[in-house]
Parts: sequence; structure tokens; C-alpha cells
Amino acid sequence: MDRHYFLFALEGTLRLEAGGQRWTLPPARAALIAAEQLVVVTIASRLTSASVLFESQMFNPPQALAVFDVSPLARELVRECRGWGPEGASQTAYARQMFRALASVIGGLAATPSPCVLPAPSSRVLARALALTEEAASGQPSFEAIAHAIGQSPRTLARRFAEEMGMTWRETLRRIRIIRAVEILASGDASVTEVAMQVGYTSLSAFNAAFRDLMGVTPSQYRKTFEA
Repeated sequence: MDRHYFLFALEGTLRLEAGGQRWTLPPARAALIAAEQLVVVTIASRLTSASVLFESQMFNPPQALAVFDVSPLARELVRECRGWGPEGASQTAYARQMFRALASVIGGLAATPSPCVLPAPSSRVLARALALTEEAASGQPSFEAIAHAIGQSPRTLARRFAEEMGMTWRETLRRIRIIRAVEILASGDASVTEVAMQVGYTSLSAFNAAFRDLMGVTPSQYRKTFEA
């Protein structure tokens, strides 16, 4: 594609994969994909989305693919711009002003990408281990049991996680849980305690600490960023 592509899920969740990494896009998060950048997009649930194509000369994205949290201002600009369709339908002065404003806002947001990203495994063995970890993340998964299920010794599997994911299995599990927590916080009104339990935490303080460590804010503070 010869245009920059802004993708935003108004309802539901999208998954993106590119460059050996993968992201989820709940309604609190969007992606800015630079022209010519190849991305695999998967619809993870019933979806209502908004997308905007920007001519490449309008602005330069800070990176080839950026996934970032959507501010209330960006969300309102998207809603305003949805009234204009593709080619030729958005040539009024007001429409051009709105699209320029949206480009400016999302360009600034894209400069601070979301930390909610998982590396994509390069081997089938680790991909299977990661899938099993994700399936069991809401409970109390056992690393040893996962290693046994895929025919690997715990030591060998631990080495694979370090080499392919750049983190330990325990760190990967925590990242999976926090990413899921972000999705739940963005899409419903469950209490923070309920969210913690849904993603596998038995301690609210441990959940808050893990969330703040990755996201830089508490779950309650994060939810307020997209409630406006």
C-alpha cells in the first residue's frame, strides 16, 4: 500500500503481526502502519473498526509500525472523520482540516508506542509452548507441565524462551496476563479486582504492581485514559 494506514477498533479486538512481533488492538489502542509496511491482521472477535488512509507526503510516521494508546482527542477526531468516505468525498476545507488534525495527533501518539507487545516465536516448538501458556494463563499454569506436553526438558524450553522471546517463561506469562487485562479494561466495566482474577492473579497488589511495571500507570489510571 502506498499510503500510511491508521487502524482503530471501535468495538472488538484485532491482532497484528509484523517484524517478529505481535500486538492486540482493543478499543483503547490503535496502529499506524507506514506505507509499504506489510502487516498480518487477524480479527479476534466481533468487530467494528475505523481506518484512515493518509497520503505519504502528508507526514512521516516515527516508525514503520507503531501501536499506541488512543487519546480522547484522537478518538473524537476519528468519529468526526468517519463521515467522509474514500477518494474525492473529503475535499471540503473543513474535512481537510480535520484529517490534518488527526494526522498530527496520531503522529504524536505514535512516537510513544504501547509496551503491550509480544515477540513472535521463530520455532514451531516455542510457538506451541506459547499457545499452551496463553490457554492456561487465566489459571495457574505449570512450566514443567508445558515442557512435558511439547516433549522438551524444562532447561531446554527455558533456553528457547530466552533466545526467541528475549524473556523468561515467567516474564512471558506476566506479559500475556497484562495484555489481556488491558483488553478487558478497555472493553468492559469489570472492577480492577475482577480483571485481576480473570487474568490469573490471586493477589490484587501483585496485579497492580505487574500492571504498573509494564504500563507505567495503575489499572485504574489506565482505564481513565480512554473513559473520557
